[in-house]
Amino acid sequence: MSEQNLSSQETLQNPDDQARRRKKWLLILAAVCVLAAIAYGVHWYILGRHSEYTDDAYVAANIVQITPQVAGTVVAIGANETDYVKAGETLARLDGTNAQLDLQSAEAQLAQTVREVRTLYTGNGSLEAAVNQYRAELDQARSDLASAQTDLLRRQKLAGTGAVSQEEVQHARTALDNARSRVAVAIAQLGAAQEKLRSNQVLTAGTTVREHPKVQAAAAKVRLAFLDLKRDSILAPVDGYVGKRAVQLGQRVAVGTPLMTIIPLSQVWVDANFKETQLRNMRIGQPVELTADLYGSGVVYHGHVLGMGAGTGAAFSLLPAQNATGNWIKVVQRIPVRIALDPKELATHPLRVGASMEVTVDVANQGGNVLATISSPRMVAKTVVYGGFNHAADSLINRIISNNLDTKAVQANTH
Repeated sequence: MSEQNLSSQETLQNPDDQARRRKKWLLILAAVCVLAAIAYGVHWYILGRHSEYTDDAYVAANIVQITPQVAGTVVAIGANETDYVKAGETLARLDGTNAQLDLQSAEAQLAQTVREVRTLYTGNGSLEAAVNQYRAELDQARSDLASAQTDLLRRQKLAGTGAVSQEEVQHARTALDNARSRVAVAIAQLGAAQEKLRSNQVLTAGTTVREHPKVQAAAAKVRLAFLDLKRDSILAPVDGYVGKRAVQLGQRVAVGTPLMTIIPLSQVWVDANFKETQLRNMRIGQPVELTADLYGSGVVYHGHVLGMGAGTGAAFSLLPAQNATGNWIKVVQRIPVRIALDPKELATHPLRVGASMEVTVDVANQGGNVLATISSPRMVAKTVVYGGFNHAADSLINRIISNNLDTKAVQANTH
């Protein structure tokens, strides 16, 4: 009986023990929650309120689209997807047969134009000599006219006395008419020579053979044909990786047809889309920490806010929202923030265009501007690959002009 009583008493005491134990654990849990809340509050007050976070961020870069500047048929392809190419390397080549023929025709036309224009300058001297000759002939004709007039008057006076026959008077009158005709012819010849000389002087005044408009027009055709021939080789404008190749051998391509893309991964940035409520304290130049899904949280990138978008993503979408139709629902908008990355960190851990990023901006320092106030002092992007073509075209033009200006060279080429 005593054992049964003890067991019944323990059973009666167990609910109280359980309640005490439950209360104890509840108090511990409450204390942990309170401590966690205090810790979170302290962390937010010290650090959290000075930072803005988003995981809606992606890597972006200049995607350089390669397009032909002239039409043609693809006869060679020099790069494939994932290949790394240097600026100036040949990515594709078009058939240049027609361009070569056009260049030869333009060169021949320039040579002919130079020779024709050269005659304008060399002809001035001969025209001046011709003018002097015709002027001398006119003076002689006028002298002969005066002599014929005097001879006719003398014979007419003698004819009245019978000393000169009427036949001699008629011959004197005929000589006078012939002298007048020669004067008229000399005047016409002198006028024509003077007009041609003035025309030549107008065409050559204030310029040289090289600078003559006709020569410059022919040279422009040579330059265009030369550039068209060089443009049959499609070059890489920048260093980078081939992202997408769409061109195939034998394909007939037109001007502006997309052939492939090149992405310079050394010049990437991050576009982070923050909610509009997160931009109150964000300023240009604030430091940023980033992590990429590609490498995980163990790799931390550092950068700074480069600029903020002038509008929300919805405002620049293909079909912007029509908020005045009557069925409008307010949605918190996102504004893109461009973030520049450390080039050294990019070289160590390269990123890919479109890769996801997690971004935390330290907004404690608010001394910067909200929007850019001056234009960028540097070129956003540039290439010098095509600059050598103009120099080579100028060298070709100068050589053609020089060869056709030099009389000895012209004679040597003729023989």
